Amino acid sequence: MIDKLEMFIALAKQKHFGHAAEECRVTQPTLSAAIKQLEDFLGVKLVRRGSRFQGLTPEGMRVLDWARRIVSDARAMQEEMHAARHGLTGDVRIAVIPTALTMVKDLTAPFCERHPDIRFTILARSSIEILSLVVDLKVDVGITYLDNEPLGKMTSVPLYSEHYHFVTMEGGPFAERKSVTWKEASSVPLCLLTQDMQNRRIIDKHLEDAGVTAAPTLESDSIIALFSHIRSGRWSGIMPSKLVEAFAPLPSLRSLPIDAPDVAHTVGIIANFREPYTPVIAALLQQAKAISAFDPAHR
Repeated sequence: MIDKLEMFIALAKQKHFGHAAEECRVTQPTLSAAIKQLEDFLGVKLVRRGSRFQGLTPEGMRVLDWARRIVSDARAMQEEMHAARHGLTGDVRIAVIPTALTMVKDLTAPFCERHPDIRFTILARSSIEILSLVVDLKVDVGITYLDNEPLGKMTSVPLYSEHYHFVTMEGGPFAERKSVTWKEASSVPLCLLTQDMQNRRIIDKHLEDAGVTAAPTLESDSIIALFSHIRSGRWSGIMPSKLVEAFAPLPSLRSLPIDAPDVAHTVGIIANFREPYTPVIAALLQQAKAISAFDPAHR
């Protein structure tokens, strides 16, 4: 039954029988038969079929919620029994917004000290992709913004507040200043993240609040690409201060806080809301609380 539910979850995500079969590493007839057997078992139609996948029925949408819960519970039970005998082991998948990639080590390094048999895979993804990956059980946890766009039924632990800096090179615009305004930052050639990134949507909103429109002459979904273009001297950027700290050793880099107003957004870890959590996710959430800048011990 669990394997059939996993195939159903994959179909709901991929919206295509062939693609879902590839994800589950089975043939398309095998997946189609599993979905039909699931429908026969439950006595309802789950999928609207035609020449191709046409969506889930209302009953299918409800079963999808149950399927995610049951599959998650089954995995949690397996992990808990394994952890009871061997301690925490295995692979942990974390999807992270690009602007938070440099801080993930603050979570993973102390975690690996306590649990040396854990292996991490870190994926850079947009906030929308992260939410989907967590919901669909494709990653264990995500690190994303907590307070800007709705997260749904998620457990979250705030990690730090994201503030924004104007980044340029020595001799570049406003390089000799101590700070700049949002309006001033918009007046020079900018390179920014692409609009599918929540960081970009946040920046666009604050520029709009300042009465200007973001008009970057270069966009990228790569932080490395943005910093390399800033280093050319042709562009400046607007970056989270924590991210800039990681690149602070770059010679001649200038980072100025953006005030008028100084704004902040909360970045944190998210996981599917459930009780009990798998041992690994419970330990990750506990580690997140230990390093959180919002914890009184870290203020």
